[in-house]
Amino acid sequence: MKKKLVHIIKFLIFFSISSFLFWWTYKGQNFSELLTTLKTQVNYYWILLSLFFGLLSHISRTIRWNLLIESLGKKPRTVNTFLAVMIGYFANLFLPRMGEISRCGLISKYEDISFSKLVGTVVLERVLDIIMLLIFLLIALSTQFSIIADFFTQNPRVSENLSNVFASSYTLYFIISVSLIIWILRKKFRDTIVFKKIDATLKNFADGFRAIKKLENKWAFVWHTVFIWIMYYLMTYICFFSFGFTSNLPAIAGLTVFVMGSFGMVAPVQGGIGAWHFMVIGTLLVYLPEVANIETMSKSFALVVHGAQTGMILILGALSIIALPIANRKYTKPAKA
Repeated sequence: MKKKLVHIIKFLIFFSISSFLFWWTYKGQNFSELLTTLKTQVNYYWILLSLFFGLLSHISRTIRWNLLIESLGKKPRTVNTFLAVMIGYFANLFLPRMGEISRCGLISKYEDISFSKLVGTVVLERVLDIIMLLIFLLIALSTQFSIIADFFTQNPRVSENLSNVFASSYTLYFIISVSLIIWILRKKFRDTIVFKKIDATLKNFADGFRAIKKLENKWAFVWHTVFIWIMYYLMTYICFFSFGFTSNLPAIAGLTVFVMGSFGMVAPVQGGIGAWHFMVIGTLLVYLPEVANIETMSKSFALVVHGAQTGMILILGALSIIALPIANRKYTKPAKA
């Protein structure tokens, strides 16, 4: 009961944050004008094509995760991994980062693989995703520095918040305090059952994180890592052709919008709601200040693109929740790793 209450409270907190960000981004907007734009000035065929690229990225992520899990000595069924990945995306729409835990739990349940080892592989995936995002950011900075600088100039609160996060000493104090307490009590704590359980879990976690060293096909793993992020980029850029005002923007502009939007997705809100919209709208305003009615057009773009991507996750995630137990109804689980 307590666990459910905690989840409900977390959901309400994150939902309140995302709702506020969304309201703040769209406040003062004439919604009849926005609706007219959505009805008359959007070519939704390009939006459907972007969703196809998104589906390819999800399939590629499934294969990449399977490669990591196989290096642990297990071979999960691809259908189980894919359905677990989609349920994970679905869960993230309700609680940020819940998807990573839920997909590990599902594979652990249906394939009898150590949960902590699976968490280690997912953390490794997240580290690689951060590296890829930084690579794309470096490309955007090296080619579109003035645009990004203008974005932060026009949105000083964003740069202030970022600097406050990195400049804050509270995180450092917390880490030092916890480390000192653990070091002082290390001898007394080492022989307890709790320590032994934590130690075993951390060892399994480390095994999962080190799975990359045991990969049999490292080049396939690298290829999928790059492919996933190219598909992410195309999901955004291809949508430029669905609107007249963005159709003539170059591919590198699509990269900048994609990178800025990705930082919005990293924000601790459900599915980047509000944060993604703010980042994308702000970037388009910098690129196209001369376009008539640019604010409404940019807000329409963000609403359609994010709405389509979120809709796909909701549909595929809901179907995956139904399909996963059906797919395993007559499946004999392998021995636990």
